[in-house]
Amino acid sequence: MDAQSTPPLRDAWYYALPSERLKNGDMVPKTLLGEPVVIGRDKEGQVFALVDICPHRGIPLRFGKFDGCEIECCYHGWRFAPSGVCTDIPTLVDEQKPELSKVKVRSYPVQEVQGGIWIFFGDKPEFAPPVPVLPELEGQTPKMIVTMMFDGSIDHSVVGLVDPAHATFIHKAWFWRSTKSIRNKAKQFAPSPFGFTMVRHPPSSNSRAYKLLNFLLGKPEGTEIVFQLPGVRYEHIKVGGSVMCHLTTLTPISEFETEINHSVFWNARILTILRPLFWPFVRTFLKQDRDVISQQQLGLQHNPQLLLLGDPDVQARWYFRLKNEFVRAQEENRPFENPIKPRTLQWRS
Repeated sequence: MDAQSTPPLRDAWYYALPSERLKNGDMVPKTLLGEPVVIGRDKEGQVFALVDICPHRGIPLRFGKFDGCEIECCYHGWRFAPSGVCTDIPTLVDEQKPELSKVKVRSYPVQEVQGGIWIFFGDKPEFAPPVPVLPELEGQTPKMIVTMMFDGSIDHSVVGLVDPAHATFIHKAWFWRSTKSIRNKAKQFAPSPFGFTMVRHPPSSNSRAYKLLNFLLGKPEGTEIVFQLPGVRYEHIKVGGSVMCHLTTLTPISEFETEINHSVFWNARILTILRPLFWPFVRTFLKQDRDVISQQQLGLQHNPQLLLLGDPDVQARWYFRLKNEFVRAQEENRPFENPIKPRTLQWRS
């Protein structure tokens, strides 16, 4: 880990997988927070997550068979319920078998919310930031999901996520904006649960993407942007009575890899019709972020002293203050106390 990064928070919910990528009776192996995890869905549709290691000889469970009820290890046939409890050791005669309920694979708490599967890796879920539920879209699932890997720690990925000033320089495209459109901006911020919120405001007037939304849906009612630990950001846009929401989640895979899942929700039929046109634009946008994070690593490997200056970098400083407070609260076994105060920030973008 580079000198500018700190370990990821463990007592937190992390986005693991879009629901649509896990069918009944399937298992999907993933490395999350440096740990091997196998995520499955039983025949009743319930999701579970286990450490992807058989406790007998250490072979990954993903190589075994899953019949929708139990996982059978490919090496010696040990069987495990989705809860992680061993249900059978077929190679032992009955008088040698231990009390099977004491033979377990570690299981992780799992939530499935609005088309996303979230996993908890810590010990104190009662103190953890909740899995976000997008307002005015309850019960809905994403209309579009893009997944991409960033070659950087979760800290640098989050700082890039909340950075308000890079868009004009990184996201240069005909459908977004040009460097010639840079202008002064001032936004109000307020503390919110385990994070901060850019208070609802008119959409950027120098963004062609917002202008297109206004053309398709009508008069804009404003945009609200929320950040929440450990690495969740959602942008809630109201236009002409319709709602569009971009949910971006960052999940550490290892010290130097972070997975980003960008889920887009809406309730306007015209946007569903135009979805094939939006897909390449969203991927292009994320690729630009991915590329600059990768380029950043070339400098970070020399452990430079970084300078966070002025209002454009306040949200980055807030992130580290929030993270440090969360760690202290966990260590002291007390509720989290948000250190963020209401403030107006100004920058050029």
